[in-house]
Amino acid sequence: MTYEELLASARESIGDKCKACSVCDGKACGNHVPGPGAKGLGKTAIENFNAWRNTNVLMDTLCENADIDTSVELFGKKFKYPIFAGPVGAVNLHYGPKYNDVTYNDVLVSACAEAGVAAFTGDGTDANVMVAATAAIKAAGGIGVPTVKPWNMPVVKEKLQMVKDSGAFACAMDIDAAGLPFLKGLEPPAGRKSLEELHEIVQEAGVPFIVKGVMTPNAALKALAAGASGIVVSNHGGRVQDETAPTADVLMEIADVVDGKMKIFVDGGIRTGTDVFKALAMGADAVLIARPYVTALYGGGAEGVKFYTDKIGGELADTMMMCGADTLADITPDMIY
Repeated sequence: MTYEELLASARESIGDKCKACSVCDGKACGNHVPGPGAKGLGKTAIENFNAWRNTNVLMDTLCENADIDTSVELFGKKFKYPIFAGPVGAVNLHYGPKYNDVTYNDVLVSACAEAGVAAFTGDGTDANVMVAATAAIKAAGGIGVPTVKPWNMPVVKEKLQMVKDSGAFACAMDIDAAGLPFLKGLEPPAGRKSLEELHEIVQEAGVPFIVKGVMTPNAALKALAAGASGIVVSNHGGRVQDETAPTADVLMEIADVVDGKMKIFVDGGIRTGTDVFKALAMGADAVLIARPYVTALYGGGAEGVKFYTDKIGGELADTMMMCGADTLADITPDMIY
């Protein structure tokens, strides 16, 4: 299997919203990005991608030859690569009827676990989305991260009970989903969360809690104060607010403020193993990749997920070798330009 063959297979079943492009850069989608759509012009998804292109790596092969170790330990679990599948929900609506949330999560969660990584799973207005996601994670021995939307507190607590029952090793909330239309106007109110509310949610979760949607140092410090164990530097792929900064442009400043006090993930336009290297050099501990995992699964099922994971992981290992980093801990800011 080649990557182009995988994408060609995906195009036969992925529907009319995603083009399964050779490079998922947001240009063909514009403001019709699957998921559904992007706010405004849809330029944020494109700028996320471009920001990683604007950073280069610095080679150094005047080093002792050694085996490359791409493994990372997070929240007591060891993973083959610092690469995780991002959360996606309602795939049958946004990517085509070949899969629904039950079958998609069954394949994605187990395939990621078998590939040595983990999947963040999605949430939605259909309660079955979280039911299916947590069931898949339970079947995979807890290797997965359920991602809860910022619903009103009673609904959040119901979802967190499902998280606990799944045995998931960590839990997340995409706090920036407050900008999604279906969360607006709910009673009791959903959306933004105060520091006190977030602290209550973190305590209720009972497992390491990751706040997704952090884009400023101040927000990172708020998440830390609320007791979060990690954050995802993310602008939701440009779907919740147009003309936001690319994640690559804010990552280093956030990492400097966090100063190792919690784990940092980043997403948004990361498409190669070299991008992963850049993200780690900027201070991230791991990355999330969403849409390319959808096309990998639609194109090749579990085999496609494993192929894509090893493709990106292999590119990361190659970049580490060429830049003089034997382990992830060896990756430093002076290796990028």
